[in-house]
Amino acid sequence: MGNCQSSVMFHKLKEKVCAWPITGTKTKGVDESKTKIKGTVVLMKKNVLDFNDMKASFLDRLHELLGKGVSMQLISAVNADPANELRGRLGKVAYLEKWITTITPLTAVETLFTITFDWDEAMGVPGAFIIRNHHHSQFYLKTVTLEDVPGHGRIHFVCNSWVYPTHRYKYDRVFFSNKTYLPCQTPEPLRKYRREELVNLRGNGKGELKEWDRVYDYAFYNDLGNPDKGPEYARPVLGGSQEYPYPRRGRTGRKPTKTDPNSERRLPLISLDIYVPRDERFGHLKFSDFLAYALKSLVQILLPEITSLCDKTINEFDSFDDVLNLYEGGIKLPNSQTVSKIRDRIPWEMLKELVRNDGERFLKFPMPDVIKEDRSAWRTDEEFAREMLAGVNPVIISRLQEFPPASNLDPKVYGNQHSSITRADIERNMNELTIDEAIENKKLFTLDHHDALMPYLRRINSTNTKTYASRTLLLLQNDGTLKPLAIELSLPHPQGDHHGAVSKVFTPAENGVEGSVWQLAKAYAAVNDSGYHQLVSHWLDTHAVIEPFVIATNRQLSVLHPIYKLLHPHFRDTMNINALARQILINAGGVLENTVFPAKYAMEMSAVIYKNWVFTEQALPADLLKRGVAEPDASQPHGIKLLIEDYPYAVDGLEIWAAIETWVKEYCSFYYPRDHLIQGDNELQSWWEELRNVGHGDKRDEPWWPEMQTRAELVQTCTIIIWVASALHAAVNFGQYPYAGYLPNRPTVSRRFMPEPGTPEYAELEKNPDLAFLKTITAQLQTLLGVSLIEILSRHSTDEVYLGQRDTPEWTLDNEPLAAFERFGNRLLEIENRILEMNNDKRWKNRVGAVKVPYTLLYPNTSDYSREGGLTGKGIPNSVSI
Repeated sequence: MGNCQSSVMFHKLKEKVCAWPITGTKTKGVDESKTKIKGTVVLMKKNVLDFNDMKASFLDRLHELLGKGVSMQLISAVNADPANELRGRLGKVAYLEKWITTITPLTAVETLFTITFDWDEAMGVPGAFIIRNHHHSQFYLKTVTLEDVPGHGRIHFVCNSWVYPTHRYKYDRVFFSNKTYLPCQTPEPLRKYRREELVNLRGNGKGELKEWDRVYDYAFYNDLGNPDKGPEYARPVLGGSQEYPYPRRGRTGRKPTKTDPNSERRLPLISLDIYVPRDERFGHLKFSDFLAYALKSLVQILLPEITSLCDKTINEFDSFDDVLNLYEGGIKLPNSQTVSKIRDRIPWEMLKELVRNDGERFLKFPMPDVIKEDRSAWRTDEEFAREMLAGVNPVIISRLQEFPPASNLDPKVYGNQHSSITRADIERNMNELTIDEAIENKKLFTLDHHDALMPYLRRINSTNTKTYASRTLLLLQNDGTLKPLAIELSLPHPQGDHHGAVSKVFTPAENGVEGSVWQLAKAYAAVNDSGYHQLVSHWLDTHAVIEPFVIATNRQLSVLHPIYKLLHPHFRDTMNINALARQILINAGGVLENTVFPAKYAMEMSAVIYKNWVFTEQALPADLLKRGVAEPDASQPHGIKLLIEDYPYAVDGLEIWAAIETWVKEYCSFYYPRDHLIQGDNELQSWWEELRNVGHGDKRDEPWWPEMQTRAELVQTCTIIIWVASALHAAVNFGQYPYAGYLPNRPTVSRRFMPEPGTPEYAELEKNPDLAFLKTITAQLQTLLGVSLIEILSRHSTDEVYLGQRDTPEWTLDNEPLAAFERFGNRLLEIENRILEMNNDKRWKNRVGAVKVPYTLLYPNTSDYSREGGLTGKGIPNSVSI
């Protein structure tokens, strides 16, 4: 019984929950020992999906003619074979039928094959099968269905896996039926198969992994730098040290660099063939979508000719009309010679996505939502503040509980870092409230990026970046909106860090040079928020922290395990998108370093911030309480009361959180009616131990990890994982293009400091404030690259699977979990309707704002039309998939 209690009560529970019916009414006059079982196999051939291997179809047909087809053997779930270490008895070998004569569609669609098994009554009910691919090429096995199995009826196998030729494996490929079992409740004949499959997925930790390997293993982030290319491309190893702790990523096993044995050798820049287990790679539609839009990012790196495409001033926008031209007209190619140069560098098939219909306009982007209705509303203080509650980074704002704002930086190292904002700076603009009254009434809030950036600011400003650490103070008004009161911009002391910060305070102004200075102050604050959002709120807190859960789940939880079935949809494509990010986005000299202000220190800085990561605080209610924007209130539906009632991210998020939590609780209660089943679940305990000690190993000694001894702890853990992978990622990702696609609204870099009175820069600010603004924020080439990137990241794939959906309706055989999942989907539909109602209710001013962009980033989008894909600005995918 493994670690389960072998009590009479447990045996009764096992029979009730997991019994497999193996008896049935025999048909009179039928000899079951000679019955044929018909099966249907759904798969996609490789040649349909891979245009680089056109010979695959021919060779596979040749193998069929030589008798080397695709074979299957059923494995008994009830009768063991003493001659095979008590594994389930094997049925006779059967082959897929009519491979040669079955017409293969030219598009990536499923093909149905039949298979006929000789039935032996002594075998009993099959619970798994072995498949052997004797062809030249791999295929994608989707499902296998057996009809009219004697004594049982229909048995369904959900496979969703690539099956490579047999010579690529040192073991048999085994697939299990869609029955769900705890380890100790697994039928004895299937247990060894279950354990061996997990061993195969863990690998041996050695060698470079190949595409057919199915190994899930861990590595440090030691593949971002390229020290062999020169010291300027070296980057520290993230993970495995107190200085730079980090979540683990998937191991590839590539050889170390020549210069640094601790760094892994990188692939060529243009290669997207980074190892992840084959089943974790994008599907055909997703990969096609990704390639089409990724070209617009890659082309800027690959083509230096683009530097000649700027207008009057190289690498500068000369006016806001120039910026708008990116969306209304694109950049006009200067002459046909430039077009020819570009065509010579990359194939026309790739270039046609970039050159639009008129043949002359280059890099024309869709109009971002933030300027669709009004070209200037983004500049208002109202919108600047609203986006802290309903924009692309609504997870940072916190309540100010002491004045002046204090710093947590070590004063022995950094001196006095407390805020220099005074009462006189802000009380005149506080609607007749005093600071003490505002704090007592919980009406003062802050967007604080001071402590996170100050330790790195001296190094960051040694690059082309020239920026500040910022604090923004805001007042909650009676109509529910936030009013900016002051922005503090701070620099390290020129005589050394220990002398503290040198700070300047800016307050709102509308006219004259003071109004232009205030616009610049907001831009510096937005630069800080943009960089922190991309590095921490988005990359670290969703992409990076989830990957260890993907790896550990595949290594320690069998596909038969209920928690595997619960979590697996929320890991789709995550390892693949993270691998692509390491290759072209977050690497040394990659897109992120070229477009976000921390530049070469970006990832290093995110590792320092990871020191403060706490798993349990990723729960939305816990996060809101920590930031002081909510307080405990047992009378409220979610157990907390929002102090900003009109906080769209929190309002919608709490509804989604509660729906996920209810679904998880109902699901886990079915499989774990008592806590002792959790304590005795060896797979679950190994999973949780590995996550803490290896996947997030730099956090192994933290006291806040759940102990995983009770169902409440399991529900809490799984709810957090699903929330982070689905709703949190949707909230901080899919609003990027709607809000930041127009770079002046969310600049990512500042290139010079605030102009000082008496300088030529200040005179320019007085004379032409728009030009001065554009010279300060992200440059033209950075804008092209940055906008290209966030357009890719903000697009929903056409094959996306959203929260409340599954890619197969028969993911489990158990009716109660299926019913609970249906209730979950219905609850999400109710939330959709509620969001639409609130967005149309003029009482809630923060839901639409001056820019007239309704808040839909947490709109689940479970309806049928959600398959449209693209820049919809709504929808919660199941996973961190882009």
